[in-house]
Amino acid sequence: MQLIDIGVNLTNPSFDDKHQVVLDRAYAAGVNQLVLTGTSVEGSEQALELCHRLDETGQRLFATGGIHPHTASDWNADSAQRLRALLKENRVRAVGECGLDFNRDFSPRPQQEKVLEEHLALAVELKLPVFLHERDANQRLLEILRDYRDHLCAAVVHCFTGEQRALFSYLDLDLHIGITGWICDERRGTHLHPLVREIPRGRLMLESDAPYLLPRTLRPKPKNGRNEPAYLPEVLREVALHREESVDDLAQHSSACARAFFGLPVFEMPVAD
Repeated sequence: MQLIDIGVNLTNPSFDDKHQVVLDRAYAAGVNQLVLTGTSVEGSEQALELCHRLDETGQRLFATGGIHPHTASDWNADSAQRLRALLKENRVRAVGECGLDFNRDFSPRPQQEKVLEEHLALAVELKLPVFLHERDANQRLLEILRDYRDHLCAAVVHCFTGEQRALFSYLDLDLHIGITGWICDERRGTHLHPLVREIPRGRLMLESDAPYLLPRTLRPKPKNGRNEPAYLPEVLREVALHREESVDDLAQHSSACARAFFGLPVFEMPVAD
């Protein structure tokens, strides 16, 4: 079984000085390729640096480049210039994490919308897919995306946690869907159980969103409470259960979807000496 984690925040301080150990655990668990999420210009540059430093083969680690809506207020002309240069790097395979967050409103909504449009314009120009964040902003995100969708090669709504109406609206716009350990949360994720059956093969991808969203069904639970890519098989198991698919089948088609979306190479397991 080979899995692809399409969203891991490996630059998070909780992983400092633990990068290789965390990756080794992921590889041992069958998570053989990972896309490191960029949430700021500096963080995206750090993600790219980790790709080069921790994966000399160029087969395992890739990154996104973007500015999270929480920090959209930090956007300026220098941000745009640095981000454009970053997105031209071979290991950077998508624009984002970008989008709208009307739940916390850490940046003013008009500024979030402006920065999202800047990201979408870059994605169109550079012919890259988009890694989207959305919280309590489904309708406004759709309105903005419709102006760009015909020119975008692809987009994924990462860490989807919405209701049926939101899911169908994204599928109608031919978007991909990322599912995390939220589906393993008996307090707030059970509404996703019937919804994951509605996501077509070829549109569904899996992600840890580590160090966040530790699957609550995981046993035993890590004492530090931190999520890791090594726990992605728990998300796989839960999604497979509710799609009534085998874990092997889901691993195969979700990873094939991720590989096509991000343009990843087929990973070849190293041959033992």
